[in-house]
Amino acid sequence: MKRLSILIAFLIGLVQFTSAAVSKAEADKDYQENKFADAIEKYEAILSSEGESAAIYYNLGNSYYKNKNIAKAVLNYERALLMNPGDADIRFNLDMVRSKTVDQVTPTSEVFIVTWINSLINCMSESGWGTTGIVSFLLLLAGMALYIFGNRIVLKKIGFISAVVFLVVAVCSNIFASEQKDELLNRTGAIVMSPSITVKSTPNESGTDLFVLHEGTKVYIEDNSMKGWKEIRLEDGKKGWLPVSAIEVI
Repeated sequence: MKRLSILIAFLIGLVQFTSAAVSKAEADKDYQENKFADAIEKYEAILSSEGESAAIYYNLGNSYYKNKNIAKAVLNYERALLMNPGDADIRFNLDMVRSKTVDQVTPTSEVFIVTWINSLINCMSESGWGTTGIVSFLLLLAGMALYIFGNRIVLKKIGFISAVVFLVVAVCSNIFASEQKDELLNRTGAIVMSPSITVKSTPNESGTDLFVLHEGTKVYIEDNSMKGWKEIRLEDGKKGWLPVSAIEVI
């Protein structure tokens, strides 16, 4: 009886896996045949059943762009980039589609070292930095072994220098992986989904009108404490309040 239950569970899992694989193939086929609405429906279904995937978000962003839905295209490219920040194709498509939005926000300038560190962190995903950290740790052990057991001075020097270098790389990799994980778990970025929305000075409709945003604009959520409203910040530093219905979290 126990073996039968295990067999049934295995067959159910196999059927579900096959179904998901077929759905992905069908979604790709719909996209290639310019059936973008059908492709969108299938990609969304895959995300609902299989969980998040940078590749699916990327394909979904492409489909929404072809279907002339700029806001949804930006949203899904941003989600893909969040999961795989080192992917040049995702970044290129995101930059391209953002150039077509109404609001062209100029980010506030950063200190060079901050920009450089952020670029370094975002050159790989959490798993990429995790793998780098593990490999660096193993090479650190190899360097230590060479330093301890090397029978020549030059070998001991090479082992010592290698151990120090890979120690730094291993520590930095773990820190960067932690940063990437934190971004995935605590998402503050959001995309404006309303065609046009007025940002308020207070979290209610009677607040003073500050400025107008349009679909596809990226904002950062500063305050979640007010029911039905979010305090948002633009990349240029402007702040205000928007109704929850106007934005979608990345």
